[in-house]
Amino acid sequence: MPHLRALRSAPAAPLLLTFAGLLISVPFLQTPARALEQVELRLPLLETSFSVKLEELSHPDRLLAGSSDLAELDQATNGLIGRKLVGLFNAPLPLQVPAVVNEAEGSPMLNQALLLVSALGGIDGLPAHLEGKDLSRVLDKAAAQGPLTMLSVMKALPGTTASVDLSRALFVVRRLASQQQPADRLMAGRTPASVDPALSQPGPLTVERKLITLPAPHRPKPLQVVQISPTKGASGRLVVISHGLWDAPESFEGWASHLASHGYTVLLPYHPGSDQGQQQAMLSGKVPPPGADELRLRPLDVSAVIDGAAAGLAGLPTTLNTKFVAVLGQSWGATTVLQLAGARPSDTQLQTRCDEVLDPERNLSWVLQCSFLGTADQAALADPRVKVGVAVSPPMSLLFDTGAGRGMNARVLLVSGTRDWVVPPDPEAIRPMRREASRGGGGHRLVLVRGGDHFNLGSTLAEGGGALRGLLLAWTNGGFAAGAAAQPGPGAPDLLPANGWGDAGMALVEITPAQLGSP
Repeated sequence: MPHLRALRSAPAAPLLLTFAGLLISVPFLQTPARALEQVELRLPLLETSFSVKLEELSHPDRLLAGSSDLAELDQATNGLIGRKLVGLFNAPLPLQVPAVVNEAEGSPMLNQALLLVSALGGIDGLPAHLEGKDLSRVLDKAAAQGPLTMLSVMKALPGTTASVDLSRALFVVRRLASQQQPADRLMAGRTPASVDPALSQPGPLTVERKLITLPAPHRPKPLQVVQISPTKGASGRLVVISHGLWDAPESFEGWASHLASHGYTVLLPYHPGSDQGQQQAMLSGKVPPPGADELRLRPLDVSAVIDGAAAGLAGLPTTLNTKFVAVLGQSWGATTVLQLAGARPSDTQLQTRCDEVLDPERNLSWVLQCSFLGTADQAALADPRVKVGVAVSPPMSLLFDTGAGRGMNARVLLVSGTRDWVVPPDPEAIRPMRREASRGGGGHRLVLVRGGDHFNLGSTLAEGGGALRGLLLAWTNGGFAAGAAAQPGPGAPDLLPANGWGDAGMALVEITPAQLGSP
């Protein structure tokens, strides 16, 4: 799944994967014909079509003076549509695109991205099997004419017209809406958590930031780790935060600073196989997308950080309690939390569902989850030192089968935003929690965030902890206060206080097992 937060830090990356899929969907292996001149959007239910000539997209004046359907619409709006559309199609693509495709060819992540795009586009003439080398031919041709833009690449396509059936795109839009509606229904009429300054405001301690290095036997190089901790008065309690795909610790230093001001020592490792550095190397065509082995390596990164803290390496205080650790994560980092907490990944659903493009539960996170086919069964890497976890927007519905959470060693708080289209609340959060609740729940909890999406629940240092700061502190405090009673199981005590962990800007609501209903 192209995450994710990379959409915010480098928005062209996933868009280009999508664009790549649209390009590959045109047959290439025929004898070269005339360059593509026109795109036709078909609306079968209305028995009409909407066309645009590519040459009209080269400049707003050409579109305003053109004769296509889009040109007429542009004229009717006095050029408003044309200026925006022309700007989009002529913006340089900030990637070494041919190199990216060459490196990514045959990778599970690219294959899944293209499969998803084929369902979104419904383009006539779609090959049965999409291949990166076909796209490379077109990109090389376009690159020979100058800087790559969406328009220059489209002009390099063979044929005269690409036709898109919008009825299939409408199916995808409706599917996305249906995956967000259950969260809206669950939140309707429920009072959000209140705000207690004791949880939402910074604590009394001054914090400092360091970059340290810790050994990682499973990696070729030591791990780079951000340490955020009190300058004095630390409680000896350890928290580790795992970032998402193509992300970095910096996106969660606000969480860390808030916890550290209340006494926690927080360590945030870079996951070198899937962090921003790996993304930059991939976008330069130097390395392929993250491999499936990263599903196993990421939990090992966190365990190595705990090992380093236990040994007092890199100047970490020897007073840290590394036998009772809290781990927080977002997106793929949240999946890592679930693994460390004892949830067992499995290939079972990946084998049967990953190629079903019209599956009503399919969503963008399946691109990432399906890339783990063949390695999921080897990625059960629970760390018994992890006793409390927070998983924010984890891709999980395919990766963890029913019953995957039996015997978990940590209590987990699952958080999902109602407007998350990358990892939608249903089926990625609500449905798994409903199944868990039907088996007794084990004391795990679900909180929904009204208006939360895949990018606005983290927090940089400057943002001071973001909307989740009170919730993260409350759950972590509750876990450490419970001690041995934090263990999941029947009758496990609540770790969240009855109230006070809300946010003034976003409504946070806990959904109890009874409110989830039957699976």
